[in-house]
Amino acid sequence: MGRYLIYGGNGGVSEAIARRLAKAGHELVLAGRNTDALEALAGEIGAQSVACDVLDDSSVAATAEAAGEILDGLVYAVGSINLKPFAKLKANDFLNDFNLNALGAAKAIQASLPALQKAPEGASVLLFSTVAVDQGFPAHASIAMAKGAVVGLTRSLAAELAPQIRVNAIAPSLLDTPLGQRVVANDKMAEAVAKMHPMPRLGRPDDIAAMGELLLTDAGSWITGQVIGIDGGRSTLRVGRS
Repeated sequence: MGRYLIYGGNGGVSEAIARRLAKAGHELVLAGRNTDALEALAGEIGAQSVACDVLDDSSVAATAEAAGEILDGLVYAVGSINLKPFAKLKANDFLNDFNLNALGAAKAIQASLPALQKAPEGASVLLFSTVAVDQGFPAHASIAMAKGAVVGLTRSLAAELAPQIRVNAIAPSLLDTPLGQRVVANDKMAEAVAKMHPMPRLGRPDDIAAMGELLLTDAGSWITGQVIGIDGGRSTLRVGRS
């Protein structure tokens, strides 16, 4: 069994991945800002929790130290959905999205790199992009830029750290999570967004967690440098009458 450090909140993808890995018997360290919810989840699944602000370098360093000297994997499931018309975006919008989604991921990996390099059977890193990087959507300029940087980071690190550390990313469409619910204000809007997908529903956290578990464990030992779309077909398919 392995030991994994998971950055993220509760009630979304990071929790779903944590539950899957815990059920399989892996040791987990959960890191995030919502300490009460994180501690509750950690207690429920038998994990360790660490309070962490990914925008604070000292906090990330302390988290890496608390996670231990050897890690078999790292998940950076921290993100934002900042949707604004391009004309209304300020410099801070771009910087904040980049710092949280891309730079935060890079710093988290850097801090834990020595522990990942010590994994006897090799380690795995899982990052998150978005369908909006490859599909142009209005009002997505800031977040698509930031997540585009995550794609670049994924492929660069996969090349640099091979064969000891595999690095992959998942690119979801809109998910039915606390973060995703900020986009769909009501049931009617959620239904409209769902119908944009060939598989006409919003994604569920466990849709993503199933692939996350594969990429993080030996089941995905020959997969690296990939950005895998789990998006109900939205990135590649068009359905209905033309």
